[in-house]
Amino acid sequence: MTAPAAGYRPGDVVTLKAVREGEMGVWLDAGTGNTSDDILLHKLQQTTPVRVGDEVKVYLYLDPRKRLTASMKLPKMREGQLGYVKVLSVTRDGGFVDIGAERGVFLPYTEMQGRVHAGQFVWARLYRDKSGRPAVTMRVDKDMARLAKPVVDKKVGDVLTGTIYNITRDGFFLFTPERHIAFLHRSEADPKRYLSFGEEVTARITFIRPDGHVDVSLRKQKENAMLDDAARILAELQSRNGRMPYCDDTPVEIIKAKFGISKAAFKRALGHLMKQGKIEQADGWTHLKGHAE
Repeated sequence: MTAPAAGYRPGDVVTLKAVREGEMGVWLDAGTGNTSDDILLHKLQQTTPVRVGDEVKVYLYLDPRKRLTASMKLPKMREGQLGYVKVLSVTRDGGFVDIGAERGVFLPYTEMQGRVHAGQFVWARLYRDKSGRPAVTMRVDKDMARLAKPVVDKKVGDVLTGTIYNITRDGFFLFTPERHIAFLHRSEADPKRYLSFGEEVTARITFIRPDGHVDVSLRKQKENAMLDDAARILAELQSRNGRMPYCDDTPVEIIKAKFGISKAAFKRALGHLMKQGKIEQADGWTHLKGHAE
């Protein structure tokens, strides 16, 4: 493709005048004075009929033959903006996401985060690569920090819903429709649930930070969680003929691996069951009442 002298590039949204008609559609004036530079607005890319003399707002992209082409289907994102976008496909070269325009926009492998697959929704920022073509990146944590608003109308215990835009070694960062940032520590997530980029999460606020960001948890509040943990322990005992080699003194790593809960939560559940007279402990073992040997 030979770039028009006016300097239009794929990804531009511009208003151009229709100067002539053809079998395939109308040609838009590229502003060079040379009709060979005019840009085709195909009939299939017109949202309403366009006639010579009309000025139309269009999105410019490259057709399969690398020619600059116009569409009246405008993108929902502009350069530098963030969007929650759908992944259309993933190839060996990268992926393509839907920004609402005529063509999918390239997501390079170097700008992906996590395991990305077709149909997934992810947070992304639109930019131009070194060649000038539009592309998106999933590395948006700094952009989110700039856009975020502090929580002022919620309290500890309230529930919020957000989508994951960043995952670190410690946990998951969520962005809510109200533009709040929430952090879900891995210890407060469900160990049986795999969380990926773009996934929607509803969680309970456990702490409001001085900067207005919040910490959240997927674990139930202690009283309800204790009842669930106690039920899990009883199920384990029943599956082992009323005896299990876990007690108050069992190392935290073993408790975490076996039950997926903290040592403190395990001890709370054991204490609850002992108060109810359902279990007893002896010699490093926990027994259902009446099953001690």
